[in-house]
Amino acid sequence: MVQPFFSVIITSFNRAKLLKKALDSLTKQTEEDWRAIIIDDGSTDKTKEVVLPFLFRYHNISYIFNHQNRGSGYSKNKGLKHSTGKYVTFLDSDDRYFPKHLSIRKKILTDNPGIDLLHGGVKIIGNPYVPDIENPGKLIHLDNCIIGGTLFVKREAALRIGGFADMRFGEDYDFYQRAIKNNLRILKTQEKTYVYHRDGEDSLCGNVNFNP
Repeated sequence: MVQPFFSVIITSFNRAKLLKKALDSLTKQTEEDWRAIIIDDGSTDKTKEVVLPFLFRYHNISYIFNHQNRGSGYSKNKGLKHSTGKYVTFLDSDDRYFPKHLSIRKKILTDNPGIDLLHGGVKIIGNPYVPDIENPGKLIHLDNCIIGGTLFVKREAALRIGGFADMRFGEDYDFYQRAIKNNLRILKTQEKTYVYHRDGEDSLCGNVNFNP
């Protein structure tokens, strides 16, 4: 099998009503060199019914559902283990990509081959302020946070620093801090092609007191 440029990891728990929009945005990408892995974190709703039509139509989307609810850190690690792409990226099940999201990121990464980790470039729908993970009594704008869905990381680099911590929340911030400590070469982009929804009732960041 030819190695894809991107592995897209989508973790989801009881987001059947939202997941289709996320998957639609992925399949409408102008960049086609990707494979996606949906990690179902023990959903009890109709997630499987939403996913099945995509599996029949798209050979480059796979679905893994074999564990009880363990949280996003555990699920991202499972996706990382099963990934094959040169770069690993993410799509939260309640978010979306603009059509050129992957193609723009591919150009940045191709033009900067020494970069291990690319992040940033997000359009926020809803309240852009969240409690600071290092100072929960202070609000901080999401432009100054690490938004996990925007991460693009070399797969070998992600594995080298141990992947994601087995945490239910805050695993992206923890991953980024370990990337710094391990001297990964990091670049931030301002190309706002990742759509981060904070307007839903079950928005994860809207219900916990730390950064995404």
